[in-house]
Amino acid sequence: MPESPREKIILGIDPGTTIMGYGIIQINGSKLSMIAFGVLKLNKSDDHPLRLKLIFEKTLSLIEQYKPDELAIEAQFFGKNVQSMLKLGRAQGVAIAAALYRTIPIFEYSPRKIKQSITGKGAASKEQVAAMLQRLLNLKEAPDSLDATDALAAAVCHHFQNGTIETGKKFTGWKSFLAANPERVR
Repeated sequence: MPESPREKIILGIDPGTTIMGYGIIQINGSKLSMIAFGVLKLNKSDDHPLRLKLIFEKTLSLIEQYKPDELAIEAQFFGKNVQSMLKLGRAQGVAIAAALYRTIPIFEYSPRKIKQSITGKGAASKEQVAAMLQRLLNLKEAPDSLDATDALAAAVCHHFQNGTIETGKKFTGWKSFLAANPERVR
């Protein structure tokens, strides 16, 4: 007798030192649903170490509240401003440290990988990612903040990368997938 599908909760984080996005999804068998999403606004303080403390505390609070099984976080991309990259790396490190503090496995994905996983195109816009997530998660409205949708996208990307979608069939592209699964289009 096969095992019943295990429930899994994934916390997605879009790190930032001005705005940190977060999204929590639940997988129950083959069903994917959104539990919560939002942003932590950090622009009220000019004190960078204080911002890092707030990121750590918020991530820890999300872990304690939702008890995720795994953390998916957006990796840094290379930019021209070295100081901005250092600050972003610290924000990412602090969120990772909070997950490590609670022994949560961490998975890191590049922005391109996340976009490709959600939309099929690595160069997709943030708006395209948000629209696809709205369909995938059956959201009545897209979240107001693209930082929140980026975090949800990291969590959904992680779910997709682990091969937990079981279709039983191989498809040649989106057209053949949609033809075989009309109920998944809204």
